Amino acid sequence: MNENAQIIVTLCSHIDADDAVRPLEPREWSALAADLMKRGLEPSALPTLSEAESSEILAPLGIEAQRFQRLLERAGSLAFALDRLENAGVYVVTRADASYPKRLKRALGNGCPPLFYFSGDIALLNRPAVGFAGSRAVDDDDTRFTQLTVRKVAEQGCGVVSGGAKGVDSIAETTAMEVGSTAVSFLSDSMQRRIKQPQTLRALREGRLLLLSAVNPSAGFSAGTAMMRNRYIYAHAAATVVVRADYNKGGTWNGARDALKHRWSPVLCRDAEGYPGNQALIQQGAIPIDDTWDGDAAEACRRWEAGQAEQLSFL
Repeated sequence: MNENAQIIVTLCSHIDADDAVRPLEPREWSALAADLMKRGLEPSALPTLSEAESSEILAPLGIEAQRFQRLLERAGSLAFALDRLENAGVYVVTRADASYPKRLKRALGNGCPPLFYFSGDIALLNRPAVGFAGSRAVDDDDTRFTQLTVRKVAEQGCGVVSGGAKGVDSIAETTAMEVGSTAVSFLSDSMQRRIKQPQTLRALREGRLLLLSAVNPSAGFSAGTAMMRNRYIYAHAAATVVVRADYNKGGTWNGARDALKHRWSPVLCRDAEGYPGNQALIQQGAIPIDDTWDGDAAEACRRWEAGQAEQLSFL
């Protein structure tokens, strides 16, 4: 871990944190990083600044000097906590690391998390992948369509990106494993519990599955965190297939709407009768697909990546 990454982890990680030491939130880190850039400084310079210099930077951002100092002082205890995580197979990647999800970073800019916890082969982030999103409550036809589409995507050389939840997410991930493809799952909770499952552990060891989470690996479910997680799927994927969305409610609907609004990646939506949420998304710009789609997202990926500028390494 380089020096910039170490500072990001020290200031932003919720590992080894309590009410007395509140880590910087993503928006706070983004504001601080932007200010450092303007000053020609890197994060590694923060511990070396004088009290007056630190105050000049932190005060306009609303970051209390005492809080900032306490975060820096926990570096030693945090290192021990991270070592325990590594022994359990969980690691950290930050916005200062070359292995941080590049497509996600380009799409979200300063809105991307300062760090992700991960388990599995981080190099899977470099493989083209198609996202899958949909309701947790699915019927047999939704399952059939998801499995069929994942197989087509795999035949085109793409892996799968999902949120690891029940329903469409888990069906897409499982199907990818069954056909010998790969999967990246952005989890919103319970990473440590997930990696203990035999099927998950086997896929991680075989290098076919990568789990990432922007929250503490031991954190429980939070609706807000789950909603935030959805944008990572769309931002990382070359294109995202929406299998089933409830009209005007739920994470799938809101995630697809955000992706269309911010143009994170092409949204491909199943064109099925009796699915008002899907039909509404198509009317709002999602590309309709059905059983005849060949699964080729390569052209969409090329179009989306053309002309995209890399962000600076520590933003």
